[in-house]
Amino acid sequence: MKPVTVSIGVPQTPEQVYDFLDVMAHHERFTDHYLTHWRYDGPARGIGSRAAVTASLGGAKTDVVIEVVEADAPRRIVERNVSAGGRRLAHGTYTVEPLRSGGTAVSFTYAWVRAPLADRLLAPFVRGTMRRANRTVMRRLAAELDRHASATGA
Repeated sequence: MKPVTVSIGVPQTPEQVYDFLDVMAHHERFTDHYLTHWRYDGPARGIGSRAAVTASLGGAKTDVVIEVVEADAPRRIVERNVSAGGRRLAHGTYTVEPLRSGGTAVSFTYAWVRAPLADRLLAPFVRGTMRRANRTVMRRLAAELDRHASATGA
């Protein structure tokens, strides 16, 4: 299946954005519209930080384990997502790049490595559902970055 990428521009610096995204618990604040019941494991940040969540998308619920498997501060974070009893394997990649005008471009790409037959048969629907959910993620991330910057004085 083709990957899905969504992006947004935010006023924070790449270092501020990366520092926020690097903390697994922060992700709950901008994804809890479709990822619920967060349970954390491993370090709070960086490679090896993990969360087990329940994903509710397109009328279906599934348990997902999210683990940070690559980190290149302040540019990129790669998460491995395992769900559907191991039949679905995907990578979620956050890319953080400075904008010429100031601020930061944040992109998230969800790329399937392995998908159940039903996902593959319904690929246009599945991709559209993921795109809509992750566009909302980007808008909510921007709002959370603003709140975080105000709270920390950054």
